[in-house]
Amino acid sequence: MHSYREQAIFEAGIKLGALYHQWVGTPISQENAAFVESAIEKSVVLQPYVEEITVHLDRTLMLPNRFGYSELAGLMFDVEIVTRVGYTYCRAWLSPDKGYPLMQVVECLETGHLPNH
Repeated sequence: MHSYREQAIFEAGIKLGALYHQWVGTPISQENAAFVESAIEKSVVLQPYVEEITVHLDRTLMLPNRFGYSELAGLMFDVEIVTRVGYTYCRAWLSPDKGYPLMQVVECLETGHLPNH
């Protein structure tokens, strides 16, 4: 049997991995980046165990091709996600780290009780 902590960490990791692979390659421009950020947030937050998500895309990396748009790349992502399983919250990031789109768990908080929402 898995602990709440293990499940919360797994859920954060699987959500970030799925997000990354689902959205990389999406046609994007500086003009529509806010819409794509919102679409990612609104789709991911629907999934089980996701409490909140914030997506920022680095517009400086959105260099238009000859048709006037760019493609979403891993280094453009700056994402923070919070998952909750039972009594445990997990905060994880997807962000550039020395030229690599790194995913990492930054904290887990075991509250000992379910918070009132």
